[in-house]
Parts: sequence; structure tokens; C-alpha cells
Amino acid sequence: MKRLPRIAPLAALCLLSACAGTPSSSVAPVADAPVDDFLAALRSHCGQAFAGRVVVDTPASANDAFAGKPLVMHVRECDTNTTRVPFHVGDDHSRTWVLTRTVDGLRLKHDHRHEDGTSDKVTMYGGDTATAGTAQRQAFPVDAESIANFNANGLTASVTNTWAMEIEPGRRFLYELSRPNGRLFQVEFDLSRPVPLPPTPWGY
Repeated sequence: MKRLPRIAPLAALCLLSACAGTPSSSVAPVADAPVDDFLAALRSHCGQAFAGRVVVDTPASANDAFAGKPLVMHVRECDTNTTRVPFHVGDDHSRTWVLTRTVDGLRLKHDHRHEDGTSDKVTMYGGDTATAGTAQRQAFPVDAESIANFNANGLTASVTNTWAMEIEPGRRFLYELSRPNGRLFQVEFDLSRPVPLPPTPWGY
């Protein structure tokens, strides 16, 4: 009986590699989405508070609720999917930014409370990211739920809002509101100098 030739070890290895497909070393690693890097940068300051100042207010607000008042953000809660950042304006502790990781990106909501802890009639407004953004900047176009709330409460100018946040860890954090009509409002916080923690925000 004629014996088949033996396959050389190297040839056998090549055959096995071909069957296995592309070597794993050539497969690009799966990178985190930019929103995850953004959240990680923000959460690196968890438990700290920082002073801020209005850097842009165009056109100038007719009734400036921020004028002459200390502005403080506090990265207060960093849960698995949700990060809460109260924004204190003087003795007004009604505002908390709520950032939630979603399947598709990141959601920003504004939690507004009264001093007794009850929700304001204009609250939990905001939107979801529509693009990947970057590790430094995320933008949140107004969502349908918020538009309905604004219309119901006579805040028709707000139905075109886009909010944005920027972060440079250890340097600066920026909160922004913009509208297509040229409205631009920005508050910048100095992340290089933590300040004493503010009081507990209303409702928390």
C-alpha cells in the first residue's frame, strides 16, 4: 500500500493558520467611545467642587440670575451609569446636571428643585448626544420631551436649545447653552483649584 507523504510541520502550521482566519494580532482593539472618555475625565474629579465664572453671555441676559453670585459646580455622585453635578448659584441650590450613559451615547438632564425638595414645573429637560463627540466635548440637542415642557410653560425661546460640556481634566470645565439665533451662554470652572464643598442641593 502506497503511503501518503507526510506534511512538514511548518506547512501544517500554515494550513492551520489559514483555517483560523486573520491572526488576532492584526485585529484592531475595540476602543472606548468618546463619551466614556469624557465621563472618565469628569469622574476623575468626583467628590470635588470648583468655582466658576460666566465667560460668554451673548446677547446679555435681561435678568441675569448669575450676576455677582458665586458659581460652584460639585461632582457629587458618580454611579455606574449616572453622574450628578449640582450647579450652585449663590444661595440657590436648585440645579443639578444629570449625565446618564445610554446605549447610543450620553444624556444630559437638568434637575430643578424647590427648596422643599419638590420638582420645579420646568425640570428634567435636556437631550441626548446626536454625534460621537470627543473626549473633550459633548453636545446635547434639545429633545422632544423638553420641547413639549418648554412650550407648555411659555419658554418658546428654549425649543431650539443645544447644551454642551467641555472638559480638560485638572484645568477647566465648560457648560454651554446655544441657540441658532446667536444666543450663547458659557460658564467656565477652574478645575485646578478645588473649593470647599457647597451645601447639599435641594431635593437630595
